[in-house]
Amino acid sequence: MAEKRKAKKKAQDIPVPVEEKPTKQEYAVATYLKKNCPTKKTKFLNHQVQYFYANKAIDILLDSQWASGKDILFTDRQSVVDYCNKLLKLKFFHRAKKIPITDKDLRPKDLKKKKEKEKEEKKKKDSDKKEKKEEKKEKEEKKNVEEDKDENEEEGEEESRPEAGTTDKEEKDGKDKEEEKEKKKKKKSKIKLDMHLEQVFVDGSDAYVWMYDPIPFWYYFVGALFLFGAIAVCLFPLWPPSVRKGVYYLSIAAAGFLGLILGLAVVRFIVFIIIWVLTMGVHHLWLLPNLTEDVGFFASFWPLYYYEYRGKGYEKKKKKKKKVTLEVDDDDQDKKSDGEDTVDGQDTAPETDKPETDADRTAGEEQTAASETDSENSNSQAFEMVEKEDVVEPEKGSCVEEVKAETSEMEEMSRS
Repeated sequence: MAEKRKAKKKAQDIPVPVEEKPTKQEYAVATYLKKNCPTKKTKFLNHQVQYFYANKAIDILLDSQWASGKDILFTDRQSVVDYCNKLLKLKFFHRAKKIPITDKDLRPKDLKKKKEKEKEEKKKKDSDKKEKKEEKKEKEEKKNVEEDKDENEEEGEEESRPEAGTTDKEEKDGKDKEEEKEKKKKKKSKIKLDMHLEQVFVDGSDAYVWMYDPIPFWYYFVGALFLFGAIAVCLFPLWPPSVRKGVYYLSIAAAGFLGLILGLAVVRFIVFIIIWVLTMGVHHLWLLPNLTEDVGFFASFWPLYYYEYRGKGYEKKKKKKKKVTLEVDDDDQDKKSDGEDTVDGQDTAPETDKPETDADRTAGEEQTAASETDSENSNSQAFEMVEKEDVVEPEKGSCVEEVKAETSEMEEMSRS
């Protein structure tokens, strides 16, 4: 019994730690930081939280009113770090550890969205590449046309040389911009936060999660309005008769408006059924089709009607639409597979449906003329000059002599 009494006395003698309450100045500094320091949102232990970076918080406090004036708190970065350590101990925020999010951490829905976004980005990249290839082709064709025209003119050649240099610079600038964009996308990776074992404020790029969430003033204002409104409704019998009459008419107007909407919903359904029965399901007419849909107030009254014909050709149109959608999907898949198998180059660039310009037409005509001249030269073989002595005379009684005799006789007949 004596030992128990001694233990109780010892427990009573141990002082209970008293939590320090922050001062008004510390509250003011924390609210200033919360308002002006840029924050980001992420999940921390399955809760949506806001976090900031230490170096940005230090920069903002060094530019604040406490760094200049009468009450100077912050003279250098170290003084700001010491003060922020106090705020951390007072549990305004806490230090967190950054962990990059992987595909394993995502939910199946988020994974699907991510894959869809990646597919869309790939499609955009492919379309951009195709457009660039087409532009390059057009530029090359224009260059060829200009070179063919300006072969005999020295001035034209001097003008065409700087143009080629500018195009090369533009291409290099475009490539550099694309590389910069890709680097930025890679840098912008999502992260999740976990509790850090060392709760210390350090000047750097460490993340600190806000625990201090001050209640804004307008919360109190709106709460007071609701309170006075409830009291005013309870004191309705004490209102003056003119005000009560106005509220009565307003309530009737609101009830009439609700009744009108419900009546419109019933009428549109009745009209649809009557037309559907009379036409044996061929004509479908809906008045105010968005009235019962999950849209905005004004959007629910527009369009005024929706008409659809479901006659003989309706099923064929439906099948055609399905076929078109399936063909489009197949074409997209084929393009993707071709893009993976083949290397992007000038030879593999697809043909476009763009209208030909004048320069393209002239280039095409010159190319066709050149091809025709080449074919003529290929068909007309080069002849050698042969002397009479080298020519071999045909033997007597040969078929050559018979042909010559026949030709001579035909010439004599024609002359006569």
